[in-house]
Amino acid sequence: MTTLGAVLRPQLAPERFRSVARAADEAGLEELWLWEDCFLEGGISTGAAVLAWTERVRVGIGLLPVPLRNVAVTAMEAASLHRMFPGRAILGVGHGVQDWMGQVGARAESPVTLLREYLTALRALLSGERVTTEGRYVRLDDVALDWPPHGPVEVLAGAMGPRTVRLTGEAADGTVLTATTSPEGVRRARGLIAEGRAAAGRSADAHRVVVYLLAATGSGALERVRAELAAEGVTGQADVGVAGDAAAVAEAVHRLADAGADSVILQPTADEPDPEGFVRFAAEAVRPLVP
Repeated sequence: MTTLGAVLRPQLAPERFRSVARAADEAGLEELWLWEDCFLEGGISTGAAVLAWTERVRVGIGLLPVPLRNVAVTAMEAASLHRMFPGRAILGVGHGVQDWMGQVGARAESPVTLLREYLTALRALLSGERVTTEGRYVRLDDVALDWPPHGPVEVLAGAMGPRTVRLTGEAADGTVLTATTSPEGVRRARGLIAEGRAAAGRSADAHRVVVYLLAATGSGALERVRAELAAEGVTGQADVGVAGDAAAVAEAVHRLADAGADSVILQPTADEPDPEGFVRFAAEAVRPLVP
């Protein structure tokens, strides 16, 4: 069964988050995802607030940029969320936008090396291990969490380029793909993930693939989707993004699921006029059409 969710975008003012989160929870949305984009809201702070404001919706944080965060701090915060809200927190990490990382003096010379070291250490810490490592970027000396999660938890990683996609298969429990990913792009990613998991001796079936889908409905939907894709440098691709009613959006979800997506997360445009209505649309209109 394909998981369906929606994004609560950081372009929305923080004081609006509670209203959208409550609307998602009341409508029965399965997952609500948050972003830590520079220089908007913080991912952990908003994730904790949304989890506290709601009762059942799972909350994804996708993605935390690893150059900004010491891995021990991320492990401490993630473990706290998992223990306070069992089964409802989903953690994703990634390279971060390199220009933003440069702005804060955190840009890594080798983002792939950093992500590999980070994922290895983070998953070990969240598993309750005591970690000592001296990597190029990640250095820990006899570090262990006093309050690790009660059981196994997933660590997802965002990816775009083939090297990073392959790495997520090798070192993460799942992969998050951007809204510029077509169904064919999902198929290619699945192949690269399988290569990475085979190299690490891990089962390909256990790896979760999450794909964002840029979506809009109602008045001006097509124009808003086209404008956002153009701003991302994506034009002339009919299989990226969707505008229309619930049936049209559900069909786009089907295409991504058939290509290998386990979870499709509807991403509103940055200028979505009704964020509360968007999460209700996802839960109440689109979800019944997605098996």
